[in-house]
Amino acid sequence: MTKTKVEIAPVQEGFSLIPKRKLLAMYAAMLECRRMAENSHKQIKRRMPSDSILGREAAAVGATFDLRSHDTVAPSLWPNASFKAINPSVEIAPGLSLATRSARENKDDQKITLLFSSSKSGSHIGWLKALTLAAEQNLPILFVSMDRKANSNSHINGETIPMKKNGHGIPVISVDGNDVVAVYRVASEATTHARKGNGPTLIDCQFSPLDDPLENMKKYLIGKGLDPEMLTA
Repeated sequence: MTKTKVEIAPVQEGFSLIPKRKLLAMYAAMLECRRMAENSHKQIKRRMPSDSILGREAAAVGATFDLRSHDTVAPSLWPNASFKAINPSVEIAPGLSLATRSARENKDDQKITLLFSSSKSGSHIGWLKALTLAAEQNLPILFVSMDRKANSNSHINGETIPMKKNGHGIPVISVDGNDVVAVYRVASEATTHARKGNGPTLIDCQFSPLDDPLENMKKYLIGKGLDPEMLTA
């Protein structure tokens, strides 16, 4: 049987009450991310890398789903092609420095740059440099931290968040990284905040290894009276 195609709902529909077809589209994007990660893993025939999108589908989809055409994403999660599957309209930057440069160049165009943290060696320095620059120049960047486990004091809590020129710190919002709806709502608010010229936000996604984001979303959809099986039939 042919799979049902679910189109991404337009940004204008908002996020306070998420339309049912948008919920189904987010779940479909999560399924595609899982499929691509598992297929890529089989092809390279080695241990699943620590920076895989596998298990982080909710955070990736929730943060990226409503970005507009010409917004920029620096994925840092493997495989990068997953982000085009989530939102085909985004520009994919090959690294943090180029993505940050894009944010500086497009500061006055209401274009958003989305940076995901990475566990790769040496990437942490680039992440901190981007945070500092975004604070100093009030850049429209969403920083999405992917490294912290739930109830852990590591990473964000042990990191000095740079202050902006007006003396205010970058807003830091903690969210359940296994809950795509929660990430989506926070990212939507942070995106609106940035497009209005209010600068960067750091979204701290916390993960529980006992939770499967796909199963969480499946239960949520069923609770809304939707049938997630229509996407896999």
